[in-house]
Amino acid sequence: MNLTQAFVDFALLGAEWVMWLLVVLSVVSIAVMVDRALWFRGRETDTVAARDQLRAAFAGGDLGALARTWRASPAIAHQVAARGLDAVDGGAAAAAEAMHGERVRWRTDADRNLIVLGTLGNNVPFVGLFGTVLGVIKAFDELKSKGAAGEEAVMAGIAEALAATAIGLLVAIPAVVAFNYFGRRVKVLLGSADELAHAVLSGIHGRGPGGGG
Repeated sequence: MNLTQAFVDFALLGAEWVMWLLVVLSVVSIAVMVDRALWFRGRETDTVAARDQLRAAFAGGDLGALARTWRASPAIAHQVAARGLDAVDGGAAAAAEAMHGERVRWRTDADRNLIVLGTLGNNVPFVGLFGTVLGVIKAFDELKSKGAAGEEAVMAGIAEALAATAIGLLVAIPAVVAFNYFGRRVKVLLGSADELAHAVLSGIHGRGPGGGG
C-alpha cells in the first residue's frame, strides 16, 4: 500500500469538509459561551455589605434567618457562607469543612465546559491549517493535470484553502478570549466566597471558646 498516494487521494477531497467542521466547532464554542454567560448571571455579591450583614447577625444572634436568606441567593459567596452558618453549632472546624465542601461543589459547576473553550482555542487553528494543507495539495494536483491553462483555477483553489486557516483563527480567538474571561470570573467569585467564609469563621471564633453557641 502506497501511503503517500493514499494521503494524496484523501487530500484531493479538498478543504471544504474541514470548513464545515470548523462551522460546527464554532457553533459548539458559541453554545458554551452562552451557557456560561447565563450561568454566571447573578453569581456575584457585594462582600462588604455581606460582611456587615454577617456582623449584625452574629451580634443579634439571628444567624438562622441570614442563612435562609443566603441559601435563596444565586451568589456563590452567599451559598458557601450559608453552609457555614448552618454548621455554626458544631464549631469553627465543622463550619470550615462545610464551607470547603460547598466551595468545591461550586468550583466544579463554575468550571463546567470551560475545558471545551480552552481546547478549541488551542487546537482549532491547527484544524484550519490542516484544511489549508489539503486545499493546497489539491490545487497543485490540478496544476499538474491541467498545466498552464489551469493556473487561474489553481490560484482560486489556493485562496479557498487559505480561507480554512482564516476561519480557524476566527473560531479560535473568541474561544480563547471567552476561556480567559470566564476563568477570571471563576477566580473572582471563589475569592469572594473565601472572603465571606473567613468572615463566618471569624464570627464563630468571636462567640467564645470552641466557637459554639
